[in-house]
Amino acid sequence: MDMAVDAPAANGHSGGATAAGKGRAQQLAESLKLEHQFLRAPLEHLKKTLRLNHRAVEKEISAVLYNVTELSSSSGEDNRPKSREEVVQQLTCLVSRLHGLKRKLEEGARIENLQVQRCKARLEHLDSLTPDGQAEWNSIRLKRILVDYMLRMSYYETAEKLANVSGLQGLVDIDIFIDARRVIDALQNRDVGPALAWCAENKTRLKKSKSTIELQLRLQEFIEMVRVDNTMQAISYARKHLSLWAASHMKELQRVMATLAFKSSTECATYKVLFEPKQWDSLVELFKQEFFRLYGMTLEPLLNIYLQAGLTALKTPLCYEESCTKEDPLSQESFRSLATSLPFSKQQNSKLVCYISKELMDTENPPLVLPNGYVYSTKALEAMAKKNDGKIICPRTGYSCNFGELVKAFIS
Repeated sequence: MDMAVDAPAANGHSGGATAAGKGRAQQLAESLKLEHQFLRAPLEHLKKTLRLNHRAVEKEISAVLYNVTELSSSSGEDNRPKSREEVVQQLTCLVSRLHGLKRKLEEGARIENLQVQRCKARLEHLDSLTPDGQAEWNSIRLKRILVDYMLRMSYYETAEKLANVSGLQGLVDIDIFIDARRVIDALQNRDVGPALAWCAENKTRLKKSKSTIELQLRLQEFIEMVRVDNTMQAISYARKHLSLWAASHMKELQRVMATLAFKSSTECATYKVLFEPKQWDSLVELFKQEFFRLYGMTLEPLLNIYLQAGLTALKTPLCYEESCTKEDPLSQESFRSLATSLPFSKQQNSKLVCYISKELMDTENPPLVLPNGYVYSTKALEAMAKKNDGKIICPRTGYSCNFGELVKAFIS
């Protein structure tokens, strides 16, 4: 299939510029579609904060109303008239409660305002994407992707340093991952307490998504009681917490309850596996998955997703032949190993024709990409640079740049 890169419109130069502008705008719009996580994560964090603040304020208001009711009562618990000291004590308690309520409202409003500002900053950042500033915008995106990867790999300090140096504090989710770090660290230390507290905070959302993470945490806590031969406590725990899941997860409960008879020293593979340390690693992974879903994040790091997409676009059978050019990234063994499980690119028979010279672009005359995204052949751009003292002018948009700003594109 012969294909001219960025073919011009048929209505002359102005029509070509208009079509190019529309194509560029469409390309930018497609780029922004990949930013779903970038916007949703802070929004979900804001919604969670609003819910928690609402619950805390409701609890405090209930306590204040109770104190008011007690104060309005003319007699104490023994039906005798209240003394002046009792009234003063109740008033002091009420004032203290009101001050506490005021502090919680102020602190909640401060946190909510910070999160609203973060959402606003991200919208403004996406709106700032323009053809002329795309190179800088892409540089910021790359740093955001690297911070996301570091946070997922638990390199919290390094991620924070990169965000601070690059001025990306409002564009990354460090605080969200720091909250998750507390739960992950506890699970790695074989403590399900923080994870269960997290489940309680997000009970409605987890129930809506039919998550079983709370059940898995409860089962593991039961197993730990059996491990230390605390049989009576384990039975009591099962009646209180595990019986709630009997209707939907009976087989799983029966298997775990059988450990009361088999004990932690069993050699029966069905039950022995329940006592293995890797069960805690599974809980950590399960928590991460539920955490990512809750905040609308991808389960895979964004760096992996972009890297796989790029390698798939470059991967062809030619990459594995001896004639593969050394400029092709997949000529390197490290990139080949990363692309082993990825499919080959389906555009194996495409031909690129230069818009300027109408010559075929191949390994002898490779395509070069201008900062505005347009692609022309090396020979045509070299000839243009010689005539214009090293300057390149895009024939369709009038965009001007130096020859040294061009980037080589690889043909798959």
